[in-house]
Order: sequence, then C-alpha cells, then structure tokens
Amino acid sequence: MWLYQNIFLSTSLCTTTLTTFSAGNGRSLVFPEETASSLVELTPAKPLSLDAFTLCLRFATELKGKREVILFAYRTQYFDELNVWRETDGRLSLYLSGPGAFFEVPELGPLANHVCLTWESLTGRTTMYVNGRSSASKIYQRGHRVRPGGKVILGQDPDNFLGDFQAEQSFVGEIFGVNMWDHVLPSVAIQLLSTGEDFSDANVLDWATVTIIPTGTTVHHDVVCLGFV
Repeated sequence: MWLYQNIFLSTSLCTTTLTTFSAGNGRSLVFPEETASSLVELTPAKPLSLDAFTLCLRFATELKGKREVILFAYRTQYFDELNVWRETDGRLSLYLSGPGAFFEVPELGPLANHVCLTWESLTGRTTMYVNGRSSASKIYQRGHRVRPGGKVILGQDPDNFLGDFQAEQSFVGEIFGVNMWDHVLPSVAIQLLSTGEDFSDANVLDWATVTIIPTGTTVHHDVVCLGFV
C-alpha cells in the first residue's frame, strides 16, 4: 500500500508542494510543477572525492519541447562540479566543472526511464546508458577529479552555492531512484539494474538509505508552503 505524507504550514491554497511517497522499501519524489523553489538535498555516504563513478537515475517526466531539464546537480562553492542534463535538443549531457560531454539518445518518453553514466579519470572514458543500452563512449575530462565539499541537489540547478535557481530549468515529474558508486560498474551490471535488479551496494548514494532533505517553498499571496518527508 502506498503511504502518503505531506505537511502544510498554511491554511490557504498553495501553488506547489514537494511530496515524497514510499512503497515498502521503495521511495519516490514528486515535483508536480515548474518552480524555482522545490528541491531535495541528498546526503552522501562519503565525500564526493572521485576519480571514477557510476551514477544511475530512474525518473519519469512529461516535459517536452526545447527546454533544459536538470536531472542531477552536485555543486561546490564555485563550480558545477557534476551535473547531468537533458538539453534543449533532447541530448543528455554531463558537465564536470567545465564544458560538457553530449550524447545523442532516443527521445525519453513519459514513462519511467533508467539513465546511467560512467566516467573514469585515468582514461577519460565516459559512457551513457539509457534503459540498459549504451552509447558510444567519449573521452572527457581525462585526469580530472571530482572535488568534495559540495551539495547534491535534485530538482534544481544551483548557479551558485545552493542558490540562484531558474524555474525554466527545474525538473518536473517523479524520481524513483538515485544511486552512485565510486567506481565504474560493468555493462552487464548496469543492464541488470535497468531491469529492476537491486545490488544494494551503492557506496556513495544508496537510494534505499540516503538521507533526503526536502525544500518545497512557493510563495503565493504571501503564503509559504513546505513539503516534508
């Protein structure tokens, strides 16, 4: 049975709230509307000091047209340290503190999609997976290292440290899972993950156990609404 939990600090109608659902050990986050205020911070199990990673996201969105959509943001004080986007032309992209790597992928439909990225500093090899199928690998940011000390954010792209959000870049839809490892998973493991297999060994971000800190604030007629897990 789905469990629903939502707290309102208001007696008036609010335009947007952030809602968390759970089903057994499952979790999902619903971002119902375009907003510059609804976001979730995830607390990693270890600092994001990385010379390799696998990042997997499961989400659904009905956003269409020429619109950027932020899928994952890790921001340090001065840099967009690790961002994943759906670009205006439908490509998926990875940014590591500089120009991005872009991947031509089939259009993401409105049903749940499983997207994974692998990257390693030693070779720069970067691969995008969509629903278990891999792109051609690219060589990107060879010798780079992802730096610690930042914040992991879902729903918004912080243009400075936890601020300066733009509604037209926000995520609208539902996020069913975010998992991250500090190494590159083999292709066969990512294919299994795309089918719903759960290895329960994600050692940076484990969706089953990660602490979720939601902020869902929208001002409407001087009324503030907050959604809490």
